[in-house]
Amino acid sequence: MNAPRWQDLSRFRLPPGFRGRSALTVQLWWLVQASLFRWSPQFAYGFRRALLRAFGARVGRGVLVRPTVTVTYPWHVSVGDHAWIGDDVVVYSLGEIRIGSHTVVSQRSYLCAGDHDPMQIDFPIRARAVHIEDEAWLGTDVFVAPGVRIGRGAVVGARSSVFRDLPEGMVCLGSPCRPVRPRVPGVSES
Repeated sequence: MNAPRWQDLSRFRLPPGFRGRSALTVQLWWLVQASLFRWSPQFAYGFRRALLRAFGARVGRGVLVRPTVTVTYPWHVSVGDHAWIGDDVVVYSLGEIRIGSHTVVSQRSYLCAGDHDPMQIDFPIRARAVHIEDEAWLGTDVFVAPGVRIGRGAVVGARSSVFRDLPEGMVCLGSPCRPVRPRVPGVSES
């Protein structure tokens, strides 16, 4: 008796135009990112913003992007004013990734805007947007799954895994991540 075939990767085909730019542009970005972007001094935020903009990212004023950030396709990324993106963050922008103004994406977080359809034998790739609204804060090492929206002012606790939309103004924790209490402006936790 033959076992069922769940996937046959020999059938996989990248859809035409999926990356959004030519293979040459993609390779050029990866070269620039691995050298000029990554080797830039910590304080060279303006330089890194300029490199991202040169490759099609929409980057607001006062954005702080650390040199160890990895962006797959900058032309699929928009970052609002005064947002912070920490060390070793991965912006896996197969689809649109929008990071709002005054938003913090802390170190080692992973924003994933693409996946595969596990129900199809040819395992087709899918771009699924990730939106992180204004004034949200993702703690260290947060995973955000494809197709997720994190509401305005939400706080996502360290090492949480976000597989569903999160409401605005809530502190959320866990894997899977769930809202646990309201975030009250001006009220300290101490």
